[in-house]
Amino acid sequence: MNAFLEINSKVKQALENRKPVIALESTIISHGMPYPENIQVAKNLEKIAEDAGVVPATICLMNGKIKIGLSDDELELLAGSKDVAKVSRRDFGRILASKKMGATTVAATMIAANLAGIKVFATGGIGGVHRGAEDSFDISADLQEFSQTPVIVVSAGAKAILDLPKTLEMLETYGVPVYGFQTDLFPAFYSAESNLQIDRIESEKEIADIYNANFKLGLNNGILVANPISKKYEIPFEEMDEHIKIALKRANSKGITGRKLTPFLLAEIVKITKGSSLETNIKLVENNVKLACRIAKSF
Repeated sequence: MNAFLEINSKVKQALENRKPVIALESTIISHGMPYPENIQVAKNLEKIAEDAGVVPATICLMNGKIKIGLSDDELELLAGSKDVAKVSRRDFGRILASKKMGATTVAATMIAANLAGIKVFATGGIGGVHRGAEDSFDISADLQEFSQTPVIVVSAGAKAILDLPKTLEMLETYGVPVYGFQTDLFPAFYSAESNLQIDRIESEKEIADIYNANFKLGLNNGILVANPISKKYEIPFEEMDEHIKIALKRANSKGITGRKLTPFLLAEIVKITKGSSLETNIKLVENNVKLACRIAKSF
């Protein structure tokens, strides 16, 4: 597997010297936001980490390699490219063999981070059980990845377009610990809280201690740290739920399903909210990067 890994020199040096490193995904750049906002956000997230004394490792697939950390030119190439594959666990072999460009989902970023020895990963929101999954069986591979890849993932809960109760039930079935950072309620991505209870945790050191205990026990599961967006920047849950229902109707009318569904819904919600959801999305990712940095430094 090391033949496929290409670790950026800054990231490699930090890992060798046991300095804090966090992983960042790339689908938020290629599929989550339009150009040029995506490149601005990508660079800003890396700067937030650097200002905190942490080395950022944005991950993607390029030229038959799993890139762990990108140069400015590589970030620009990823952000401006139209033909970027969305990569989950099942897609690694195909994209690497064809040497196409691939942006990593939560699942793929967890795999790559673990291969490189990175313990902490910041994202926006994880994938999960889609609404209507009892008929479509549309369930993100992110959930199963948590059961087999020991990475701490900091997110604003799960994407609000999902069925959140079923998503939490699936995580429980897979034996995945879900901790609310200084909250008892599961965040709903754009909203600071839903009505779903989760286990509360108060400090970054507690998270590192739990990870280390799991490691010593030989447990290979990941940990989901649910980090609520500040209420100053949130869109209230009831309001956002109405926007999501409109976006879902539009997706159904166009027959959009599978891997195209999430990017379509997120883009439609930006239109419906006249851009406010994009601003909220940016704020919550920044918030998650800051917490991920503190967790990485606590090891």
